[in-house]
Amino acid sequence: MSDEIIASAIPFEEEPHKGPHVKSPHNPDEINPKMASDIAYWSKEFGVTGQILHEAIRTHGTHVVKIRAALAKHEVNLT
Repeated sequence: MSDEIIASAIPFEEEPHKGPHVKSPHNPDEINPKMASDIAYWSKEFGVTGQILHEAIRTHGTHVVKIRAALAKHEVNLT
């Protein structure tokens, strides 16, 4: 038998008990709606879907403070 190390079947950035790793945003004050990693991070952070986050960005801009306030006041409408 050899002493080779066998690689894990789980990708490095995933933890089995936590699910896929969500990369932190490039700018903590702005949401870049064209970056999937920003949408994933901020959707999880705010507890909303990507669709709701995109609508909030369309209506209120990309500043995290403004988006957080709009979501807290339920000022995002999907209709």
